[in-house]
Amino acid sequence: MTIELPEDHPIKILNADDIFQIMVKILLREDKIDRDKEHFWVVGLATNNKLLFIELISLGTVNSTLVEPMEVFSVALQKRAVNIILVHNHPSGELKPSEQDKDITDRLIQVGKIVNTPVFDHLIITRTSFLSFKDVELLDKLEMSTKYVPPYVQMERMKKELTELAKSSEKTAIAKELKRNGLANELIAESTGLSLEEVVNLKVRRKPST
Repeated sequence: MTIELPEDHPIKILNADDIFQIMVKILLREDKIDRDKEHFWVVGLATNNKLLFIELISLGTVNSTLVEPMEVFSVALQKRAVNIILVHNHPSGELKPSEQDKDITDRLIQVGKIVNTPVFDHLIITRTSFLSFKDVELLDKLEMSTKYVPPYVQMERMKKELTELAKSSEKTAIAKELKRNGLANELIAESTGLSLEEVVNLKVRRKPST
């Protein structure tokens, strides 16, 4: 269900507090019975973090709600969101993410990578406060998870990492040879693409002068 945006909503989302100020108003508009159930919303952002839409994906019980990735991303793709923010409330007032909260976030992060619509943040909100997965660095941790990454994607990532490693090794070998020949560190860095610090820290034996 598409949520009508408040008239005073900010054109740009600058931080998690901007989202919270909007979402808590939406939550408090609900009648008391629904307010005491878990809601799961997806917020779509356009270019430059402009607010594009807010969609209620699921309305559950007092302590859980069912979320399907297809429902989350079908809306985002239809409306051409560049990023999405996940938001759900805890009627209990507890802001600590549950294992289920982490698990669905992990799953949606990985699906977002595949469909090129990244999860920008996930907020747990109450009537008075919120927790941002991004602010507490939980989002970064979950982005590194491979639990929901298909094997073929893991293989492609591994190939890419090995290719980058090989290129890096080639650069290092060339830089060492140039350093042995007495070339200036600045010129070596410019020629190989390594940082000046990396070049300075290379340990080599200079070729003896003849």
